[in-house]
Amino acid sequence: MGCELVVFDNDGVLVDSEPISNRILAEYLSELGHPTSYEESIERYMGSAVHSIHDSVRERSGRELPTDFDEVFHGRVFEAFREELEPVDGVAEVLLALREAGVEYCLASSGSHERIRVALRKTGLEKFFPEGALFSADDVGRGKPAPDLFLHAAAVRGVQAEECVVVEDSPAGVQAARSAGMDVLGFCAMTPRERLGGARACFSEMAELPGLLGLGSE
Repeated sequence: MGCELVVFDNDGVLVDSEPISNRILAEYLSELGHPTSYEESIERYMGSAVHSIHDSVRERSGRELPTDFDEVFHGRVFEAFREELEPVDGVAEVLLALREAGVEYCLASSGSHERIRVALRKTGLEKFFPEGALFSADDVGRGKPAPDLFLHAAAVRGVQAEECVVVEDSPAGVQAARSAGMDVLGFCAMTPRERLGGARACFSEMAELPGLLGLGSE
């Protein structure tokens, strides 16, 4: 495949954060008068940058979210992460396999740098991602589903888009990777395979990923 760089999404791919953050988002939006179920939060917002929440609420209700929405939401999420967050099962072994095989990898997330660091510290994955291997939607003008974040990560790492393989678990992330001209593998542990239809292949267990990357499997 000519893979020179594996680009990991964070939430739902490296850390098992989507159940936590979408539970909190649904509760907070409902509290603000925008009734939202956990399932609706997953369907509408999973994998998207936070500005997409503002856009969606504005389009659906004609109302703006409070100016402190991001601060309050992230504060609640961080508090829950520090208590509940765990790594995705098997992902540490995948990162070790990539390191041992000499395959370059990085992280590109719709979340803020602060959110990324909180999550990686809590789950023990921080050691795999030094400075220069972390990219956030904060770094670009538009988050997923726009391709900007993935293109930025590839440019900083000195790799052509067609030499990248993105690992994503959301429709927005798959769309962003495809728009960037990158190969994409869909992690469907939480997301139905049909919603990741733009991916070259889908997998539900991290143990499957090395084989899909051409590294063989245990």
